[in-house]
Amino acid sequence: MREDTIRLVIHRFSSHTIQTLLLLSAVALEREAHGETSDLAAGAEIEGEDEVRTKMPTFEELLLELVNTLTPQWAFLMANEYASHILRVLLLVLAGNPIEDQSNPKNSIKSKRSAKYVEDRNGEPINHPSLSIQRKIPDSLTDALDQLLKTTDSSINDLVARGFTTSRVGSPVLQQMLVLQSKKGTLEQPGSLLDKCLLNLVSDPTENARRDSALKLMIDDIVGSHFLQKVMELASPKLLQTLFERYFCGRLSVLSMHPISNFVVQSLLSNAKNERQLKTMIAEIQPSVGTLLFKQRPGVVRALLDSCIRLRAGSVEIMNALYSGLGISALDERKELINLLAFLMPYKEFVNADYDQLPFRIQGSLIIQLVLQLPGDGHEPIMNSFFAQAPDRMYSWCKDPSGSRIIEAIISSEHIPLATKRQVLDQYSNKYADLAVNKYGSHIVDACWKVSDMPYKEKIMIELIQREMLVQDSPFGRIVMRNCRVEQYKRRADEWRERERSLQKGKRMFKDIFDSSSTPNKRSDKKSKKSKK
Repeated sequence: MREDTIRLVIHRFSSHTIQTLLLLSAVALEREAHGETSDLAAGAEIEGEDEVRTKMPTFEELLLELVNTLTPQWAFLMANEYASHILRVLLLVLAGNPIEDQSNPKNSIKSKRSAKYVEDRNGEPINHPSLSIQRKIPDSLTDALDQLLKTTDSSINDLVARGFTTSRVGSPVLQQMLVLQSKKGTLEQPGSLLDKCLLNLVSDPTENARRDSALKLMIDDIVGSHFLQKVMELASPKLLQTLFERYFCGRLSVLSMHPISNFVVQSLLSNAKNERQLKTMIAEIQPSVGTLLFKQRPGVVRALLDSCIRLRAGSVEIMNALYSGLGISALDERKELINLLAFLMPYKEFVNADYDQLPFRIQGSLIIQLVLQLPGDGHEPIMNSFFAQAPDRMYSWCKDPSGSRIIEAIISSEHIPLATKRQVLDQYSNKYADLAVNKYGSHIVDACWKVSDMPYKEKIMIELIQREMLVQDSPFGRIVMRNCRVEQYKRRADEWRERERSLQKGKRMFKDIFDSSSTPNKRSDKKSKKSKK
C-alpha cells in the first residue's frame, strides 16, 4: 500500500478505509504510548510463504512514514474532496487532540455521507473512549507535526492560501491547521499562513483597498464566513481590534441583519478579548438591539451576553441596551422585563396583548438564562421582575417547555443567593405533587430538591407521600419519587436523613475547597496592585 498511498488517499472509496485506519491507529498509538501492546505487537514477526521473517513496524513508525509521504502533496490533497477528511484526522492524531465527540454525533469527523452509509448498513462506528479525550503522543510525532506545519506554511503561496478560505473542501483543513499553530504560538507571525489568508493584514496592517475589498466579500461568503469565525476565536486582542476597527466598526448593525455575515458578527462579539473592546461593541450595537430581538437575530445579543459573562464586565451596559431595545423607559416598566424577554415583545405591544395567547420564544428563554449568569448583581433585574408577577402566572410557566427552562435556571443559578431561591421555592409549596406528574414540572421539582436544606426536603417529601397514588401513576412522578428516595424515607427515615446530611456535608466541603483555592489569587492580585502603586 505504501507505494500507492496518494492514489488511495484521493480515491472515492479507499479514502474512507484510510480514514478508518487512522482512527484505529490513534487508539493503538495511545496504547503504545502507555507501554501496552496492540493486537499486532511491535516487533512481531510474520512468516510468509517463502519463509522470510519480516519485522512489523510500530504505529508510530507507520504514521511518521505517512506524514513524510503526504507532506509534499499537502496543498493538492487539501483541495481534494476525498483526501481533505484524511488530512483533518491526521492532524488530530498527530496533535493528540480529541477526534470524535461521542456526546454529539453531529461533531463527527466523518462526512455526513459516510456516516449515513455506515448507519444504513447497520455498521458500528469506532467509538473508542480514547478518541474523545486528549491523548499522549510520542515526541517524534510532535516534532513531525511541527515540521509539517512549518513546511506547509512556507510552501503554500498567498494565492492558494486565500483560495482555501472560501473552499468548501480546503477550509476545514485550513482552520484545523490554524488551531494547531495558535497552540504553538506561531499563528500571527509575519508571513504565516494566517497572514497570507488575510492578505498580509498581520505583517502590514496599513490601509489597503484591495485587501479591504477581499475581506469584506469574505464576510458575506457562505464558506469564508466560517473561516473568519475561526479567526475571531483564535485572534490576539491586537488582531481582533484591527479587524473590528477596519471591517466592522460602523457596520455592525447592517452586518448583524445579513443572513450570513451575522454569524461572523456573533463570533466577533462572543470573542471580545477585554473589557474595553466589549463595551465599545455594546455601545455600537445598542441602537439596534430592538431590531435584532424582534427580527430573528437574537443570537447577536446572546453573543454579547456570553462575553459579559466570560469577561465579568459590561453587565450595566448590556442591561441598558436590553431596556432600550425592549422599549422600557420608566423604572416601573422594568417589572415586565422577564415577560418581554420570554415572549420577545416590545413593552407597548405587551401591555395591549392577551397574555394567555402569547407564545414563549426559545431565544428569549436563552437570553434570560444568560442574564441570570451575569456577574455580581446582574441577575437582580430578572429576579425583581419575577417577584413582581402573580405567583399563579409563574407557576404556569413550570409546565411549559420554554418557561420551565427559565424557572429551572433561576433555581439552579450559582449567582442567586439561597435566600432568594427560598422565596421561589415557597411559591410552589403544596404544588410539588402536581409539578411532579408533569413532563416539564418534574424537572422543577428535581431542581428545587437539589438546592433545599434538610427541613425543606422533608417538606417536599411529605407532600409527595400524601399524594403518592397520584405521583406513582405518572412516569415522570415515579422518576421524582426515585430521585428523592421516597421508599427509603418511608422505611428508614433516620437512615435517609443521615444520608442527606452526609451529602450536604460533602457539598460544603467541596465548596470550601474551591473558595479557599480562589482566595489566594485575589490576595496576590491586591498585593500586586499595591506594589504597582
